[in-house]
Amino acid sequence: MKKLILSLALLSATSLAFAQKKVVREAEKGYKSGNYDAALTAINAAATNPETSGDPATFLLKAQIQTKMFGSDSSNTMETVEMGAEALETYNKSFEMAGADKSSGVGKDVYAEDMPGVPDNMRPYSILTLKNISFDKGIERYNVEDLEMAYEFFNLAGEIDQKDTTIHYNAGFLANDLGKFEEAKKHFGYLLEVPEYNKLNAYYFMVQILSTEEKNPEAAYELVNKAKADYPNDKVLAEYEIQLLLQLNKMDEAMAQIKDALANDPNNTGLLLRSGYLKEQAGDTDGALVDYKKSVEVDPNFFEGNYYTGALLLEQATKMLNTLNDLSDAEWEKQSPIIGKKADENYKSSVAYFSKALELKPDNTDIMIILFQVHNRLKNTAEAEAMNKKLTELLGPNWQEN
Repeated sequence: MKKLILSLALLSATSLAFAQKKVVREAEKGYKSGNYDAALTAINAAATNPETSGDPATFLLKAQIQTKMFGSDSSNTMETVEMGAEALETYNKSFEMAGADKSSGVGKDVYAEDMPGVPDNMRPYSILTLKNISFDKGIERYNVEDLEMAYEFFNLAGEIDQKDTTIHYNAGFLANDLGKFEEAKKHFGYLLEVPEYNKLNAYYFMVQILSTEEKNPEAAYELVNKAKADYPNDKVLAEYEIQLLLQLNKMDEAMAQIKDALANDPNNTGLLLRSGYLKEQAGDTDGALVDYKKSVEVDPNFFEGNYYTGALLLEQATKMLNTLNDLSDAEWEKQSPIIGKKADENYKSSVAYFSKALELKPDNTDIMIILFQVHNRLKNTAEAEAMNKKLTELLGPNWQEN
């Protein structure tokens, strides 16, 4: 009797295990035939049953079914991304259950190499298949200018492989473009950890985010120093360093860096402009004017060079005229024509620079107002009236009262 009871118990257990394995086989059948909803229902049942829930192969199959569903969804919306994220979570669970070993068993299958472009039935449908499908979806969204969703798919692909530089550059670039600066820093940060990768662009983006968006010049300057250790001869990094030193009010250090940079690149208009600015701040307006003028000689179409040169000429003229205020009446009578003539020479010289700046930016009303005032000072009636006419058209007849 006991033997009969034992035999019945064994039969019952065997039947239950067989039934659960049958559910797994049903899931495999649906997976292969394309009936993914039925396959997912079956594998979910197996994943919650004690007989099959402890087998990492059960969750590998579930992840493969989810990946098939993810790939077949052409809507490529946020719901698609969430489907892919669920598949990733299932792959990770299967891998952990298999001992997190990529060299054998289910763990090896989870990370089986995927070759995009081969027939679908030859793809392993591993976690790397999920990465490649997500990347392809990112490209598809980018091509139709759906940048938000393109980023989401690149980001998902990047979660799978933190060393895929193409994925993380695309994700970082889009995140920065979309104003997702923390996300951009995350992806560019991954790029900075890849030894053989050319990190210059990643450094550029990171420095700009830190200095401009986060207004953290200290962190940006620290990163520039790290970048210069990797790329000591890069001119862009040298200019970033100077710009950040100026932001940090480290004028002496900035001037030293500018001198070094100009020794290697004497016709760099940006460096000449910064050199002039530092000299002007230090009170050396003559030296500043030399640098500003040289920047325009190098590039006559350099807007900032033209504008700064004209502005400094006017500032020098104003200072000249202000010196008359401290003179006695007798001395004023004597010096006024001399100093006035020198000031007018500066006014006349400034016209060429401001006129060129206006040519480069023809809608800049600030420059028009400056030219109107200078021409009035020089009694250039026709030129002043021409500026007045433009300003009236752009700002209205009462522009001088505003």
